[in-house]
Amino acid sequence: MFKRAPLRIDKKTKNLVTRLNPGEVAVIHHKDLDEIAALSLVEKKVLAVINCDNFISGKYPNSGPSILLKNQIPMYEAENSILFEHLVDGDIIEINNNSLYLDGKLISQLKEITTEFIATALIEAEANLEIELEKFIDNTLHYASKEKNLLLRDLSIPIPKLNIKGRHVLVVVRGKNYREDLETILPYIKQEKPVIIGVDGGGDALLEFGIIPDILIGDMDSVSDICLKRSKQVYVHAYLDGYSPGMERIKKLGIDVTTFPAPGTSEDIAMLLAYENGADLIVAVGTHSNMVDFLEKGRSGMASTLLVRMKIGTKLVDAKGVNQLYQSTIETRHIIWLGLASIIPIVIIAGVSKPIHHLFRIIHMRLRLFLGI
Repeated sequence: MFKRAPLRIDKKTKNLVTRLNPGEVAVIHHKDLDEIAALSLVEKKVLAVINCDNFISGKYPNSGPSILLKNQIPMYEAENSILFEHLVDGDIIEINNNSLYLDGKLISQLKEITTEFIATALIEAEANLEIELEKFIDNTLHYASKEKNLLLRDLSIPIPKLNIKGRHVLVVVRGKNYREDLETILPYIKQEKPVIIGVDGGGDALLEFGIIPDILIGDMDSVSDICLKRSKQVYVHAYLDGYSPGMERIKKLGIDVTTFPAPGTSEDIAMLLAYENGADLIVAVGTHSNMVDFLEKGRSGMASTLLVRMKIGTKLVDAKGVNQLYQSTIETRHIIWLGLASIIPIVIIAGVSKPIHHLFRIIHMRLRLFLGI
């Protein structure tokens, strides 16, 4: 197989997709490619993906490679990581016989990821899942014991400008099936008008549907400048000592923000913010709630999420996967009956209206004259 195309290269897939154009080759360094990253590559219509790490390491059954395969996007693993030393955005590369060339010079051997390889690797990963589950649970309980007081009692929760007390709050994370779930609950959003909280890229997910976040929370590593500027209030998730890697970016944009030092994930503190400020109901879309979700995020446990969900559980409605429960469909017979129903009032009006009677007589006379009857 011969391919020649420009490339884009970045060790962080979420940063790379912001620069990718259709028909380019994506060069990444992404161990266990996850679903969200794979879908973002599919949306960009890349020509191929070269990974300087393992698409499937066998740690757990990640779904990213299967998504690329389903969309007929060729995948290759580089034998080493020197691609980041030799390649830059815009280089025109050639892929020929599982070899990568730049200006006619061999840069690296490649291993093509086939259907058979993915099937075998996923079977092995499934077999390893029980071992990973045991490690995951142990790690979760260990950190839950250490963080419980800090996260649930000693954490200082800021008060938003917008009053949350007694209202519904929608927390949106750009997680699995977030588009489908968000689309399904649009009638709820229109009717209830909840306070909208976007978590990092969840803010951009809301903008896709024309919804401006009332509050944006996160470390700001996967949200667009546009969303940062348009969100009504921004909280930057920081370490407990107050330092936040995302603050430098915020300062460059000149946006007024509030620092929110806290352990755990940004989606955890978004829910705590809503709960502690008196939300009547918290609806979550796209959040991470199981082991595979967290492994895909590079986390070895979910202590903070376990603690937060146990605390706010009485007010939390997790809308993850709600699109699979409710799918509106319109059958042909419904359309026919609707058409017939719409004709009935027209027939009734025509039967009792004198002006319409005269109109019909005129039309009848003109037809007779036209036809010479």
